[in-house]
Amino acid sequence: MNDIIHLLPDSVANQIAAGEVIQRPASVIKELVENAIDAGAGNIQVVLKDAGRTLIQVTDDGKGMSEMDARMAFERHATSKISSAADLFALRTMGFRGEALASIAAVAQVELRTRRKEDELGTFINIAGSQVESQQPGNCPTGTSFFIKNLFFNVPARRKFLKSNETELRHIITEFIRIALVYPELHFSLTHNDTEIYELAATNRRQRIAHIFGNKNNNFSRQLLPIDTTTTLVNISGYVGTPETALRNANQYFFVNGRYMRHPYFHKAVMQAYDRLLANDAGPNYFIYFDIDPGSIDVNIHPTKTEIKFENEAAIWPIITAAIKEVLGKSNAVPSIEFDVEGAIDIPVIDRSRPAIPPQIKVNPAYNPFETHSERPNYSRPPMNWEKLYQDFEKPVSQPSYEPPVAEMEPMVVPSLLSSVIDQSDPLPETSNYLLYKGRYIITGGKSGVMLIDKQRAHVRVLFEQFMEQLNSRHGISQQLLFPEIVELNAADALVLQTAIDELGCVGLDIALFGKQTFSINGIPAGLEGKDVLPIVESIIDCIKNKDANVKEVLHENIALTLAKAAAVGYGQPMAFEEMDHLVGQLFACSNPNYTPDGKKIVVVLSNEEIEKKF
Repeated sequence: MNDIIHLLPDSVANQIAAGEVIQRPASVIKELVENAIDAGAGNIQVVLKDAGRTLIQVTDDGKGMSEMDARMAFERHATSKISSAADLFALRTMGFRGEALASIAAVAQVELRTRRKEDELGTFINIAGSQVESQQPGNCPTGTSFFIKNLFFNVPARRKFLKSNETELRHIITEFIRIALVYPELHFSLTHNDTEIYELAATNRRQRIAHIFGNKNNNFSRQLLPIDTTTTLVNISGYVGTPETALRNANQYFFVNGRYMRHPYFHKAVMQAYDRLLANDAGPNYFIYFDIDPGSIDVNIHPTKTEIKFENEAAIWPIITAAIKEVLGKSNAVPSIEFDVEGAIDIPVIDRSRPAIPPQIKVNPAYNPFETHSERPNYSRPPMNWEKLYQDFEKPVSQPSYEPPVAEMEPMVVPSLLSSVIDQSDPLPETSNYLLYKGRYIITGGKSGVMLIDKQRAHVRVLFEQFMEQLNSRHGISQQLLFPEIVELNAADALVLQTAIDELGCVGLDIALFGKQTFSINGIPAGLEGKDVLPIVESIIDCIKNKDANVKEVLHENIALTLAKAAAVGYGQPMAFEEMDHLVGQLFACSNPNYTPDGKKIVVVLSNEEIEKKF
């Protein structure tokens, strides 16, 4: 019987390993930029074509490699960072496992140009699919340049499952920002299809954060509160945002020993420090850097090294919370209680050298509590007219000419009885009488009972379907602005908005590119007159910025829902009978009148049987 177990060829093994390390073009950029940082580079340039599908070029001015090192760098588990297992627990560098270049070379066509400062000539290497095609000397500047061409050219299934260029570019920007935030002393640049996206000069940490996330329309730097805590366990530094600047999709970053990480446990510690200071759907901006003994953490538990295990997580929790609460208190971000000191008792400072004098009680020995009023001097009884008091009883009783006001009764609604939804087969109310309760709920009678409708959510559902129809038909009505609004965004947000301009025009939101990262808002959808359009645009950007799906697949619903929420009638706003009747009619003409597009209940029914049980 023949043996069936055999060793895989190196090229196949490298492709399997590449599936863990190289997931998309952003993974390539992460590995190459981290290697450039470990090489002592001060200037790192990233150039892309077609979001990394066609070309990824990473150039640095680091120390370079010798001819032998350049060849060995593409072998699996070849590294200059560790030599024994003990080195894994004292890591201060970024890459260390020796899998990055081998994995990249297994799924792409790679060209390497590198030279050390002391060498006259550099080394040129060409590799495709783990096969070395050529290696020869050549003239190049000091440092290293990688040219990654046709990523996943030999793995068509992986290449087919890459997302659109817009989505892949957003992932690249995300990885680029994570590294740039850790090393503000280095110069970074990112160029895509001959368009410069980022040019980050060497600076300090605060200015680097402001350069990436701020713009000229707001002073992002002043909204950051510095934290700096030193303990025997961990040193924590960085910046947190004020509660007023909290956003639904806030910028939240953790870094440990110069490496980005995700840590839900520490995120809860940050949120606890902001307890009762934020809205339910908002989160604070924070950029928190941990400096800790490498022996107390494990960075090798995830292929991309974004999940890190801490030895003393429970002990670090209160340090994070206390550090943030302290800076919030010092900056008056937490509302303070001011007491009225007017008329307060003046408590003197204790002087222990003076003897304590007990309080003295003064008593009037001549006071007689049984003394009558007549015996008191200057006392006179007030006169009483008894005849005037009883004269009204002799007049005939007359009926009042008015009806006393009836106090408005608050209807008792039991929450457990509001779990029913309307019958889709016969949803329309049987009566045309409507009552607006507390400016929020429309109450009307139905065949099955009393119907309560949340007017704002109902309006959101109606407007959502109207905007979706406009997007599908591409015939939106735009109300042109007399004075266009000019908005300047950071590079990542500008890229998102630029890809969505055409779709926004379908609902009447007329936006034009006005500069590199500047846009002109020339028109708004009909029905949004008087609304502040800038928060609406920012909400649309936030909705589509972090989506992994194709932009076209999620863009319509996000745009329609954002615009519907912005244009919907607010709570407390009065409504005439005709307006309520029109809104209810439009609601029950929708495809799903029970729930809003984001899953919130619109209509509840208190059935006749449940009402009768109450009596």
